[in-house]
Amino acid sequence: MRLPRVVVAAPASGHGKTTVATGLMAALRRAGHEVSGHKIGPDYIDPGYHALATGRPGRNLDPHLVGPDRLVPLLRHGATTPRPADIAIVEGVMGLFDGAIGRDGFASTAHVAGVIDAPVLLVVDVSASARTVGAVVFGLRGFDPAIRVAGVILNKAGSARHAAEARTAVEGIGVPVLGVLFRDDGISAPSRHLGLVPVAERDDARVTLDRLAAQIAERVDLAAVVRIARSAPGLPGADWDPVTAVVPAPGPTGGVSAGPVAGPGGQPVVAVAGGRAFTFRYAETEELLAAAGCRPVVFDPLAAESLPAGTAALYRGGGFPVVHAADLAGNAPLRADIAARIDAGLPTVAECAGLLYLCREVDGAPMLGVVDAVATMTSRLTLGYRAAVAGGPSVLAPAGTPVTGHEFHRTTVSPLAGPDPAWLIGGAGHGFALDPARTGRATVHASYLHTHWAGSPALAARLAAAARRYADPAPGPGVSRGTAGLPSTPTRTAAAPTPTPTRTPVAPTRAPAGLASVADAEPDLHHHGDAEAGPGLLDFAVNVRAQRPPDWLARRIAGTLDTLGRYPDATAATAAIAARHGRPVDQVLPTAGGAEAFTLIARALRPVHAVVVHPQFTEPEAALRAAGHAVERVVLAAADGFVLPPGAIPDAADLVMIGNPTNPTGVLHPAAELRPLLRPGRVLVVDEAFLDAVPGEAESLAGQQLPGLLVVRSLTKTWALAGLRAGYAVGDGELTGRRAAQQPPWSVSAPALAAIAACCAPEAIARAAAELPTIAAGRYRLVRGLAALGLPVAGAPATPFVLVDTTPALPAGAPPGLMRDDLRRRGIAVRRGDTFPGLGPAWIRIAVRDPATTDRLLAALQELIMGTRPFRGTDNGLHSMINRGTVGR
Repeated sequence: MRLPRVVVAAPASGHGKTTVATGLMAALRRAGHEVSGHKIGPDYIDPGYHALATGRPGRNLDPHLVGPDRLVPLLRHGATTPRPADIAIVEGVMGLFDGAIGRDGFASTAHVAGVIDAPVLLVVDVSASARTVGAVVFGLRGFDPAIRVAGVILNKAGSARHAAEARTAVEGIGVPVLGVLFRDDGISAPSRHLGLVPVAERDDARVTLDRLAAQIAERVDLAAVVRIARSAPGLPGADWDPVTAVVPAPGPTGGVSAGPVAGPGGQPVVAVAGGRAFTFRYAETEELLAAAGCRPVVFDPLAAESLPAGTAALYRGGGFPVVHAADLAGNAPLRADIAARIDAGLPTVAECAGLLYLCREVDGAPMLGVVDAVATMTSRLTLGYRAAVAGGPSVLAPAGTPVTGHEFHRTTVSPLAGPDPAWLIGGAGHGFALDPARTGRATVHASYLHTHWAGSPALAARLAAAARRYADPAPGPGVSRGTAGLPSTPTRTAAAPTPTPTRTPVAPTRAPAGLASVADAEPDLHHHGDAEAGPGLLDFAVNVRAQRPPDWLARRIAGTLDTLGRYPDATAATAAIAARHGRPVDQVLPTAGGAEAFTLIARALRPVHAVVVHPQFTEPEAALRAAGHAVERVVLAAADGFVLPPGAIPDAADLVMIGNPTNPTGVLHPAAELRPLLRPGRVLVVDEAFLDAVPGEAESLAGQQLPGLLVVRSLTKTWALAGLRAGYAVGDGELTGRRAAQQPPWSVSAPALAAIAACCAPEAIARAAAELPTIAAGRYRLVRGLAALGLPVAGAPATPFVLVDTTPALPAGAPPGLMRDDLRRRGIAVRRGDTFPGLGPAWIRIAVRDPATTDRLLAALQELIMGTRPFRGTDNGLHSMINRGTVGR
């Protein structure tokens, strides 16, 4: 894309950037150009003037709010919407190199100019200097050679002689002066406590803009500005598209939609507060809501007596409610209408001024009273970038969702946060997440934090989904609706027979009384192999390879005893994991074993359609259900070797959890078949607890940096650390941040962190790999022995355990768990299979052990199956049935 563009910058705030940038936009438009106006930074007010000057939305470019990678796509989008522009004027922020404090100029005008590869025009206030202006421009031009200062506009010159002195100094260093504005030109805009007075509040704005455009056209060389803008190179990539940016959101009946979805009554209306009192919002907010299937309708709280017809959600951005408090309070009909709807569950998002309007009062003027707080004006300006996470699940975001934003206000509310805060900033609660209609989730999300939804499009999708639920309260299949159109907990229904693999919806809570038998038949998801083992039993039930860690690892763990008086430091462990899998540290999270990783995932994510592939380790589903999520099971078939066939995963699934290699089946799924499960809006969680038992870790995804992918690893099995709880998860950095926000402080102990670092070191990996031939030989011995007894194992296991269906060896009419029980009577523990969804009591999992121990198991099985000698234990055993002639050889 060839877009002529120029950035208007200055040495510092107050030099006249907004005046010159807006004047250039208006003058160029009057000269016949289609101009696109943009503002660097989070400011809302300046884009209002840009919109007035250009006749199209003013747009922001802020790398903190949207990420540096979205700056060019958003610039392209703004320059092509609603029609193609032939030049873009980008107004800077503060001084040219001033950005986020402590971040080396991040989000500065220079940073953005570099990202969008645009030349810079400097606006310099010369009212208090003359020749020194040349030195200022010389320093700015040379501070960062990558930034091209292509021209200067001198502002607030006192006289022609004064202007000539400054011009000569600047042109003497080789920088052209494109124009001079004089102190008495009378083209400044009025300001107040948060900067310029918004254009919507100025009846004289059009007149002032016309005068400004005329002054700029007279005093600035517009042709030179256009030539400089045209020197910018082409813009690579694609335009930002709100439709593709919106994360798939739940449809009216709980499904998932990747794009616009309208309920039976058409697109649900999202009422957007506007007018003179609520002018702070980004243009992309409404575009995203529309792309997500809603119809944004702007209304003026100063004039409207009720919300727009069909309102299914409410968005209130920032503005100046303090200035207009009396008029807002005087509109009692609207206040009553909104308060009643919110109390009935209307999805509501309020930022800054929107929060104040929800409070009991603002500087003594009564407001809605939805938020039990009082707002007052102060003399202190709160201004700055923020990084936040959602404090709990709400209409705007799932718990733990990370966002970037900014605060910009001179008011305060007391209290600053409710018991359930909207956001956590630096660990402290900010704002309010409320559920006035008792729907089971927060339908009101109110705080001071301003967010740019182009940087977090899932926020728009979440609100749109809530609006659709509110607009269409009719229940879908298997879903019961709660108060005010919001869904209550899905109920479990008996699934009809379906083709292999089977898909079974499972509710997060027990079924109602009418379906008690279904609930009673549910496997015990919290049953694990350690419950099978016990004193005096030969243990084939637990998958831990040894009784204790190797000596070198035990010494490393013991070496942490002297540090237990200090809180754990995860730095070394995190770095070791990152190095092991070739990932940056922000994609790594040490955990207290794999089980904690699944719990954090379940708490951090809010899937609409979660799928768990079974049979597999039950902790992922247990964690999801404990967090209140409904789960659909995709149950693989024994006849197919428990492999995952194409098309097994529902297209609507937004969370998929699968083991690889899978416990208890031992199946190793090809990575080439797992990668396609990833798609926009879906999270794929792969449990690789046993992947280090596969030579070369073939088919692992742990080293692949794919959006939406999370890989969970456990060190328990290989290194005999079950009692220490050591594991980790790697994957998508944004998802990792969400999980980290859910993790209690210091949940991973210092000994466990030391073990993680040690086990991820290259020498430990080499030691583990050296043991794999022994494991493979032990598995071969076990598989061959079982086959000789008529007990072939399932599939082609790649794990230190195998799965066996004992049905072929059971006598007719025998209880299916008989062989497991008889082995236990003989002092041998195996893992029962009926606690894994998709398996029955005839299935057992057997761990690979050393040859002598394996032979003891095989001998016991031979005695039971072949009847080689009397069994002296119980008359109810399998051998007793054989001796009575019930079973032949």
